[in-house]
Amino acid sequence: MQCLERGKRPSPRLRREMVRIVVTEMMKACASPSTKASTEVAKKITAKYPRSLQDVIAGDVVGLGYHSLVKQLQARIENVKRSSTPRIKKRKQVSDEYDTDEIPAEQRAAMQDTYGCIKWEMKYMPLSETPESQQQKKDKMKALSEQTNFSPGEVETLMKCTYYSQRKEINQGTDLQSLMEEWPFLFQEIGMTVHFQELTGISLKETFLTNVEKKGKRLLDLMRTMCANKSKRILQAVTKLEILRGQLEGCSEDVKDMVLLLLSYFDEKEENLFHYVEQTCLAKEVQVESLPVTPCIIVCGTSCYASRQFMLSVDGKVVNDHIPNFISAICLMFGTYYCLNIHYPVGLGSTLEFLQRCFFMINPERGTKVETKKNKKQLTVNPRVLTLIADLSDQDWRGTC
Repeated sequence: MQCLERGKRPSPRLRREMVRIVVTEMMKACASPSTKASTEVAKKITAKYPRSLQDVIAGDVVGLGYHSLVKQLQARIENVKRSSTPRIKKRKQVSDEYDTDEIPAEQRAAMQDTYGCIKWEMKYMPLSETPESQQQKKDKMKALSEQTNFSPGEVETLMKCTYYSQRKEINQGTDLQSLMEEWPFLFQEIGMTVHFQELTGISLKETFLTNVEKKGKRLLDLMRTMCANKSKRILQAVTKLEILRGQLEGCSEDVKDMVLLLLSYFDEKEENLFHYVEQTCLAKEVQVESLPVTPCIIVCGTSCYASRQFMLSVDGKVVNDHIPNFISAICLMFGTYYCLNIHYPVGLGSTLEFLQRCFFMINPERGTKVETKKNKKQLTVNPRVLTLIADLSDQDWRGTC
């Protein structure tokens, strides 16, 4: 209690002790506190002691700031209940109104599509536009995409003016090949940046780079020390990446380390995100049958460190065959999930959600972007992501002491 009153961050041991005390008091009032009750309690405690309990990395509050405490409270409640709960349960007659499994599949899909978006669908065309003017601008961009010396400012303006038509076609389920032909700039950095900004209110690359500068070193330090000491898998990954990286320096190399170590931390397969081809490989030479259907970065070289060019594939099609650097490739890959209404695959769900919350600053209060598994309830924030966020918050606090 003294730790909280003084505004200091409790050690993991003291935090667990606090959780035990809080849960004991909660269960005196109710033998089986709901997630809603845990959330309310965590919200109030964190609001009273934000310096000690809030989920914060480099001064940025992650999500609502109290999700990791909710997770701990719920875990403790389940542990206490386990010893007193009968092994055979009767099927409930009435479903929990908060159970997302009771939401129809069509509605649940829409929740995932709109997750993190502020302008997912425009009901009306802008007053200054007509169907004819939208088509003219669309044709203009198709012509500009064939040129090498187009004006970036002109393309950005045209993309912004035709956002209504772009969303309409995407949300109607227009096939990928048609989208590539009709909206070629949508799959290039200049066009996707505009679309993503309109869709989410967030500057895709600028937001990512700002947060890499603020949090990247902290994340790498944590991975290379505490995480490597706890996990042989992460230690082996750290050692392997040190050899591959060699003497290379710079922000781009740090981002490669960061993404590859996140995959190792969450035990998610590298081949779900990266596909390696020869350095001189052309788009038409890529063996598309071996590509995942979800957005995938094609690395032209033996490793991300050796590559000087990248490509992006979606649904087994190469949609951009000339991405000059790794940071642009990561931003385009991530942006594609939102711009094209694609759910995170289960096999990359943790890595993508961590990037989303900590580096792209998309923190919705409800829902999830991860594809749903049948009969499995989805949590608002992935527990494994919360654990890493909590560890970073603790490291951040120790660094300021």
